Amino acid sequence: MGDPPGSLLGSGLRSAKPVRVTYRRSTALGVAFVATLALAATFVGVGSARVNGPVPRLIFPVVGPVSYRDDFGEPRAKWPHPGNDLMAAKRQIAVAAEPGKIRFWTHSATAGCMLYLYGKSGTTYQYIHLNNDLTDGNDNRGKCVAGTAYAPGLKDGATVQAGQAVGFVGDSGDANGIHAHLHFEVHPNDGAAVDPFPYLGKALHLLLPVDPKASVSLSAEGTVTGVGVTAARLSISVTSVSLLPAGTKLTAPKKLVLSVPATAQIDSGDGTIGAASTATLADLAGRSVVVLTAPARATLPVALGRPGAISAARIATARPAPAGRP
Repeated sequence: MGDPPGSLLGSGLRSAKPVRVTYRRSTALGVAFVATLALAATFVGVGSARVNGPVPRLIFPVVGPVSYRDDFGEPRAKWPHPGNDLMAAKRQIAVAAEPGKIRFWTHSATAGCMLYLYGKSGTTYQYIHLNNDLTDGNDNRGKCVAGTAYAPGLKDGATVQAGQAVGFVGDSGDANGIHAHLHFEVHPNDGAAVDPFPYLGKALHLLLPVDPKASVSLSAEGTVTGVGVTAARLSISVTSVSLLPAGTKLTAPKKLVLSVPATAQIDSGDGTIGAASTATLADLAGRSVVVLTAPARATLPVALGRPGAISAARIATARPAPAGRP
């Protein structure tokens, strides 16, 4: 099944300066503070599913390669740094750290294209310096709209799932011309910013964004490290993962545990193709394999590579078994 129009998965995946509008609690921004509070009160007022509680375990807010450090509280030109800068490639996909509702913010010359995520837990997250370029260069010709700064088709005020694409990493605002990054903030119970670093360290990393309307298939290469005894599953120490059919390289997890239905085919590497069975799977132990996965909806379990969430359609050994092995 093909991806729906505007799907980020269909187009493939791309393999942090201080925020200003974020500091809506400063006296210098008193008017903006009142306006923002009024907006937030309207947005998450009576009848909202938001609750006051602890910050949950997050979905890491950027999909793919990223580097960051604990720069929370470091001195900056006007105030201490209230978030962490997640260094990534321009237009790398930013995703919702937890389920909730989003609000676009497009009126700050310093923050640039920005997004609020009002999490279901009561925590508010801020995504700053989203993309405003239309080319690979630093052209600044794009607007803070869906498809440029925000995910294609995303509407202001939309409810989003954990791991759903919400925007693109960039260098808008006062990050202009600096290495693209996502300035990410965590505000428990919509209060003062706290250090995101401990939460990011425990966050779950996605293979790809969550999009239950999209169907995805993967090609995974690695070495078989285990075979399920009671369930038909294959554990693979992964060396590379690609999104099909484009072949886009994804950030490979250390291990994938794939379910293996009876319909899966096993190519032994000598021209023989057979059906999956307990015996044929056992023969793969310690072998290098390439696995093509069956099409699956890009749900959160699939995007996380949860054990058994992804099914093998075809398993091919990278080379024939050494002499003397079955």
